[in-house]
Amino acid sequence: MFMMFSGLRKIATLAISIFILLSCGKPLPALDNIDLQKWKEDKAGCGAVRKAVIPQLDQQREKIKSLSEVEVVELLGRPDKNELLKRNQKFYYYFLEPGPGCQSGSAEFKKLMIRFNAIGLAKDVTIE
Repeated sequence: MFMMFSGLRKIATLAISIFILLSCGKPLPALDNIDLQKWKEDKAGCGAVRKAVIPQLDQQREKIKSLSEVEVVELLGRPDKNELLKRNQKFYYYFLEPGPGCQSGSAEFKKLMIRFNAIGLAKDVTIE
């Protein structure tokens, strides 16, 4: 019986330690000259708000690297599209120009692509 309580105590201590480590994360980066509230409201780039900030976003792509999936969603909002590939690689896409789902969308449009590695950190950030 003592062994069972000892095991539970270890699990509880581990869970609390992980929670403390995760809650002490670094602050989200600031993307200069980009109104992130308007960015989030411009779903699929239909309102052309995202298109107007492509140069500023391109200059600051490095700030997004090494952020976790949760941090990226907190910073940029939910992606317009995501993909899950082999080995737990995940891709998030944010449409920068009107694309699928927009009335004036075209087949060719720019998008911000964020590739996450197997542990959920942003590895590549590109504009295609």
